[in-house]
Amino acid sequence: MNLQVKQRIPLKIKRMGINGEGIGFYKKTLVFVPGALKGEDIFCQITAVKRNFAQAKLLKINKASKNRVQPKCPIYNDCGGCQIMHLAYKKQLEFKDDLIKQALKKFQPAGYQNYDIRPTKGMAAPYHYRAKLQFQTRHFAGSVKAGLFASNSHYLVALENCLVQDELTQQIVNKATELLDKYKIPIYNERKNAGIRTIMVRKGQASSQVQLIFVTSRELRLTALVKELRIAFPEIVTVAINYNSSKSSEIYGDRTEILWGQETIEEEVLDYSFFLSPRAFYQLNPQQTQVLYQEAVKALDISKDDNLIDAYCGVGTIGFAFADKVKSVRGMDVIPEAIEDAKKNAKALGLTNAHYEVGKAEELFSKWYQEGFRASALVVDPPRTGLDERLIKTILHAQPEKMVYVSCNASTLARDLVALNKVYQVDYIQSVDMFPHTARVEAVVKLRKK
Repeated sequence: MNLQVKQRIPLKIKRMGINGEGIGFYKKTLVFVPGALKGEDIFCQITAVKRNFAQAKLLKINKASKNRVQPKCPIYNDCGGCQIMHLAYKKQLEFKDDLIKQALKKFQPAGYQNYDIRPTKGMAAPYHYRAKLQFQTRHFAGSVKAGLFASNSHYLVALENCLVQDELTQQIVNKATELLDKYKIPIYNERKNAGIRTIMVRKGQASSQVQLIFVTSRELRLTALVKELRIAFPEIVTVAINYNSSKSSEIYGDRTEILWGQETIEEEVLDYSFFLSPRAFYQLNPQQTQVLYQEAVKALDISKDDNLIDAYCGVGTIGFAFADKVKSVRGMDVIPEAIEDAKKNAKALGLTNAHYEVGKAEELFSKWYQEGFRASALVVDPPRTGLDERLIKTILHAQPEKMVYVSCNASTLARDLVALNKVYQVDYIQSVDMFPHTARVEAVVKLRKK
């Protein structure tokens, strides 16, 4: 490879990569350039040289793509939370279709060339869609600030008006950081593992109820701060504290306490409501979650005789969409608070055919089968790491007749389809844009036993 760090080169961008970066070839060497778009002629500077590729930063656009737009966010280039806001939204959706195609081409599950990949379903107004905010806190230029770390760094970019964040949650975190300053609350840093390190704010779109978590490495007195926040924002119904004293990148520790208010907030999706405790997982974009779950219901095509397993069930939300249409629903999750919520939600909905347990999907699936339970339908909604290998083996052994895979990572989805394809055929893949202006895509995959 002839390229050197700091070398400046012209480059024509041929396509876009899985992280939203532009990709071109310089003397047969792949070069990745964040901020560049397909079809552009650019001038860039090499920042890193690897064995089979190089990375570069964009210096000048000699010929701009007709799909390039001016990002509305004034700190877009500094933050890194969004990767493709400079691409026209219609083209963002096409890019997300391509993400799935790229992943399938890389892992090549049998017959992938003939998969029915349906156009990504986008949003009419793709701003202020995130109902959950999770910002790091640090001392910044003499005062407390909250925001996100810049890409591949521990440099905090303070965010006071994030264009993809729900406006109320942004206002609340702004006030919280102001009060952390006012009351001189200790703030975490990497050298002194002491104080507030993260603030989480989540709003129920249907109820407008808000819950707030302060993540801290030590015991703190927050009574006065909480009182002021409650007065300023009557929408706040829960204030909790989570203790995380580790120096790892994990956001939460194991212990969470309610400082003030009720244990849950209320949310709605499809035709039912449910409760969320502070640590329980729920999709970040409530508006598109409605679309996602509609697609999951359509894809699974269940009947009254079906027994359904809802793996990685969270607070039970996907399973509830099927509960009145099947014989039984069983769900599992590793977060105890989520399972408690699932049980409470099932009871509140009057469901007598729903069962939930704390544990790993790969372990409980096998346990239930050993006890004689048989599932004819399966829905999985795993984290970005995809399905555990043991769970895949269990699925291939148990072979439920029909299956829906809800994925938030095209790469791990394509990898898992290689194994699942031994027993299941892919009817179609329907992607949903849960995260506009980012290089992430969510997909619903309809699978049927061959």
